[in-house]
Amino acid sequence: MKLEFQAKFLQYLNQKKRQDEGFTLIELLVVIIIIGILAAIALPSLLSQVNKGKQAEARQNIGALNRAQQAYYLENGAFVNQTTNLAQLGVGIKTQTVNYKYTITGEAGTSPQYASNQAAAYASKTLRSYVGLNATAVGDTVTSEVLTIGYVCESEVPTQTPAAGAAQTTDCTQLGGGVKWKTLGSK
Repeated sequence: MKLEFQAKFLQYLNQKKRQDEGFTLIELLVVIIIIGILAAIALPSLLSQVNKGKQAEARQNIGALNRAQQAYYLENGAFVNQTTNLAQLGVGIKTQTVNYKYTITGEAGTSPQYASNQAAAYASKTLRSYVGLNATAVGDTVTSEVLTIGYVCESEVPTQTPAAGAAQTTDCTQLGGGVKWKTLGSK
């Protein structure tokens, strides 16, 4: 009897082990629902991080263009004032990238004293546009020392509209185009 009892006990354990393998349908559904909820929470955050990365490109390029404009002014006594002369600044920025179109506008004439560098978002309606304002100012009235100043402005909402009237101002709040602009800082 003892051997028969052992055999039945081993059969019972073997069947129980087979029943415990795998997951039930309810367990799988619960896991899928949890993954769906986490994805719904994380996806908008991920997409906003992607846009922030794309906008960082424009901020960096506008800052580089502002610094290049100031260096060009120190060497030549004038700002670059036309998009066709973007290569003249020597910073290696293309006039158009995957996300932004870069333009330069400024005072007409042979020695412009102000210019604006614009990065208008064109590939996506979720990106903000940027403007770099460059101008001269008299720092010391005794020595008539001329300073170059530069500001970076960001549209407060995503827009593909370039800033109107950017060429003759150093105040981001006065930029037009039907969009409100804020100052990010001087570069």
